[in-house]
Amino acid sequence: MNKIVLGLIVANLLASMKGFQDQYFFDKYKFQVGKILNGEKIRMVTSGFLHADWVHFGFNMYALYLFGRIVGYNFSDVNFLLIYFGSLLAGSMYSLYQNKNDYYYSAIGASGAVSGVVFSGIMLYPDMTLTLFPLPIPMPAYVFGIGYLLYSIYGMKAKLGNIGHSAHLGGAIGGFAITLLLMPSVFYNDPTVITIMGVIIVGLLIFGDKLDNL
Repeated sequence: MNKIVLGLIVANLLASMKGFQDQYFFDKYKFQVGKILNGEKIRMVTSGFLHADWVHFGFNMYALYLFGRIVGYNFSDVNFLLIYFGSLLAGSMYSLYQNKNDYYYSAIGASGAVSGVVFSGIMLYPDMTLTLFPLPIPMPAYVFGIGYLLYSIYGMKAKLGNIGHSAHLGGAIGGFAITLLLMPSVFYNDPTVITIMGVIIVGLLIFGDKLDNL
């Protein structure tokens, strides 16, 4: 396993275990809009290393393990960390923007960072086949990527489930943008798919607020 991916999994494991056992630690470092707006910006990073339970932790780390190997193989350690932490911050910033009027909104999890790594992997190999639990239906990575964006937009606007769709979406946008900046040649892996995802992202950023009125 890539040593950076292993290090991130261990860091998530240690922080999550501490959070499971220590409510004060959990509350001090989770994402909470009011606390962040009052100056505790560190929560935008630390919240990405906390998890609600072992299932939450397991899903995120399994995805990081699978896609981290792909992305880590194609990027230097420094650039991989730029994608991971850039996506984590993008997820937190987008979540903060979307929930800025909800003082008590809180969230935890590495999903934003992992979403960025997943999207980076999809851009590198858009035609690879993914089989997603619990549906054993193989699909091309680009189909999953486009579907993930659309579902996250819908889930965020419909407030679907107890899931931080805005963090997932922000992380995916971060991974998409940073990967394109670090390796512009990924555009030629599948120009049509990259363009479609880019149009969805730009459309969301420009017209996203108007979706609430539809």
